[in-house]
Amino acid sequence: MSGETQLSGPDLAQGVSLTELPDGGQLLGHSGGEPVLVVRRGEEIFAVGATCTHYGGPLAEGVVTGDTVRCPWHHACFSLRTGEALRAPALNPVSCYRVERAGDRITVREKIEAIPQRHAAGPDPVIIVGSGAAGNAAAEALRREGYGGRILMLDPEGEIPYDRPNLSKDYLAGNAPEEWIPLHPQDFYDEKKIERVNGARATAIDPQAKTVTLADGRSLSWGALLLATGAEPIHLPIPGADRPHVHVLRSLADSRSLIVAAKSAKRAVVIGASFIGLEVAASLRAREVAVTVVAPEDRPLGKILGSELGDFVRSLHEEHGVTFRLGRKPASIEEREVRLDDGSSLPADLVVMGVGVKPRLELAQGAGLKIDNGVLVNEFLETSAPGVFAAGDIARWPDPYSEERIRVEHWVVAERQGQTAALNILGKREPYHDAPFFWSQHYDVAISYVGHAVKWDTVEVSGSIPEKNAVVTYRTGDRIAAVATIFRDKESLEAEIAMEAGDATAVERAVS
Repeated sequence: MSGETQLSGPDLAQGVSLTELPDGGQLLGHSGGEPVLVVRRGEEIFAVGATCTHYGGPLAEGVVTGDTVRCPWHHACFSLRTGEALRAPALNPVSCYRVERAGDRITVREKIEAIPQRHAAGPDPVIIVGSGAAGNAAAEALRREGYGGRILMLDPEGEIPYDRPNLSKDYLAGNAPEEWIPLHPQDFYDEKKIERVNGARATAIDPQAKTVTLADGRSLSWGALLLATGAEPIHLPIPGADRPHVHVLRSLADSRSLIVAAKSAKRAVVIGASFIGLEVAASLRAREVAVTVVAPEDRPLGKILGSELGDFVRSLHEEHGVTFRLGRKPASIEEREVRLDDGSSLPADLVVMGVGVKPRLELAQGAGLKIDNGVLVNEFLETSAPGVFAAGDIARWPDPYSEERIRVEHWVVAERQGQTAALNILGKREPYHDAPFFWSQHYDVAISYVGHAVKWDTVEVSGSIPEKNAVVTYRTGDRIAAVATIFRDKESLEAEIAMEAGDATAVERAVS
């Protein structure tokens, strides 16, 4: 998360010469004790807050495209005209400033309210099944677009929507206090009149009658419905998997439980070398718990990131004291040890299963919606039932860049789909064309990934992975399907922008 911001550059309140800001250029400075980014596009000059409202990323190190700026860390996007957060993971705007121009001198003046007041009609009410990334982002987007109807967000966990990626990272490691975890306080939802129906679990939907049935027997009618049911962790069906010292990590409650367990644990076994499993391993090491990772593959993340990055991730964890038992599966979990399929055993007073998740499809299946490795949606994220939309981990959509139907279990994808679904609930007919993006944190190294490559023909590395300065491209035929980067943020952003434009040549330029 963000720390104290250091001011740099000129005092923009005192003015600067226009010669310091050529057409297409940007200038980082400060005004009123806050960092400000000034951007020139032709004769227009914009000034916005220079710190991303997501995790405090430096927007001056990002990419300006059109009248927007994208954050280098996690690819949030802001309007230079209004400061508005246009794309997740940022949900809050940056400040917008009035710019005064006199001759060849520009001065940044006071903050202004530049976000326009919108008014949008739509089906009433909108019911959102789920309060995770997609559901929360959709509710916010509806209000941002000026929708005045009723919004009911069915919240089976009974928790204020929270920052799920942080559960396996800084929060679990003890570096982020719990007050950082909620996306907003309850007052936000009260003010926006977003009704969180706490503890509400939907058991059935009827697309013809436009009703959703809850576990307590209530039936709610809707004008439009968004399914954002997310995914649930997989539990391996092995003896001892239900023991009290065995944990999974998906929810805030799961993370809290793990934190309590880690306080007294000495040795942990993490089952699964997934992103979640490895991030948990890193967080437990930060708490000085000895960790062994058990996984059937020959290298961690090899099927996702390839051999080069997979070997690097393994070495990075080993440098921090993590032990790997690869090519092995757990046979049973005992009170103080995990027995492996080769007859050996590992001491463990804490076990974490990080073997993946499965989409929650029961509601969609019960309603007769079209299913094929997820809920099938069109480019507007509408399901086979009119007025019923799906977003997030359950949605399988037509990706224009890969020209395939894909389903992706990433936080940023879920949020952006929730935002797009909201627009289409309001009849905007906005196709979803965002390139999939995720990041994974391992100690002081962040790996960013843009695109989608289930398989590839070749992997190319530019720069040096061991020196933590690299671009890794995954090719299918002669086409770049995905790009992973380590501390090469601009290349990652530029690849994302090119993929969304459907410009394969520009993707090549971005990573060359």
